[in-house]
Amino acid sequence: MAFFRDVLNPWRIIKILFLVFLILGIISTIYFFTGEVDSTENTVFGVTFSQKFAEEMRLDWKGVYLAMLDDLGIRKMRLVAYWEKVEPEENNYYFEDLDWQIREAEKRGVEIVLAIGRRLPRWPECHSPKWAESLTEDQQREKILEVIRRVVDRYKNTRAVKVWQIENEPFLKSFGICPPFDEGFLDMEIALARLTDPQKRPIMLTASGELSSWIEPAFKADILGTSLYRTIWNEMIGHFTYPIPSVFYHKRTQMVKWVTGIDKIFISELQAEPWGPKMIWETPIEGQNKSMTLADFKEVLEYTKKTGFDEVYLWGVEWWYRRKIDGDDSFWKVAEELF
Repeated sequence: MAFFRDVLNPWRIIKILFLVFLILGIISTIYFFTGEVDSTENTVFGVTFSQKFAEEMRLDWKGVYLAMLDDLGIRKMRLVAYWEKVEPEENNYYFEDLDWQIREAEKRGVEIVLAIGRRLPRWPECHSPKWAESLTEDQQREKILEVIRRVVDRYKNTRAVKVWQIENEPFLKSFGICPPFDEGFLDMEIALARLTDPQKRPIMLTASGELSSWIEPAFKADILGTSLYRTIWNEMIGHFTYPIPSVFYHKRTQMVKWVTGIDKIFISELQAEPWGPKMIWETPIEGQNKSMTLADFKEVLEYTKKTGFDEVYLWGVEWWYRRKIDGDDSFWKVAEELF
């Protein structure tokens, strides 16, 4: 009896569990944070383009788009079907702008990832039209499903569209101004996209490279896209550069592929613009340079080549163009060499 009392002593169990977790933590740290990957010289680069963000930057968004295609020669792109753009008034659908973007891309042989849903790239993450604010959450979800159905049905025979992205980083609950996450509704969105597309294009989900697990979205998707940020801003600590070696992303990718069986993981959002306490268009050049100088831009590109990813979509093409027309074309020139 004394033996069993000793073995089953709560404090003893707590100590054993603490040691087990400590050892596992040390082993995981050594595994994920040590070693290196040979630089990938044949990485294919693309960009995310946001009409909404270009307009917020007070740019001629069509001019940015054509310069991106013809001056930079971009041939892989993520486009965004914002709900507020596609359905600006209830039951009144508007596709002219998105049609134009896809048509111009198709002329040039560009391959498109098309993001659809409510939570989509750019702050505040969830992009609902003003008229939808008076609806209940259930009513909004019905509308979102109808938007997904219409977008997929409209572009299902478009050669340029290669992948449907459903929502953006849906499992990242700590970032953005969004309703509570509902995994069941995400499953409905994915199922609807699959059902509507007779060509069965791959479904992509995305996840934060630093702030969330990749496991849940990888189990649900055909392709996983991850973000990769080097220098961020947080109201508690200000600017902060992640002390993460490039090999971390490579090993995490291999682990997630092994656990979930997913075949393709790539960087869907590589930080290539500043991040600060205000929006970029409200931030002077000195503030922008706190998180993204030209040297930082080049370092991010070199860092990324050491992660082992063979496909990378940069984030910030609208900002490079803004800097260019404001008299600093250095970022644009580096991008010209890259693409």
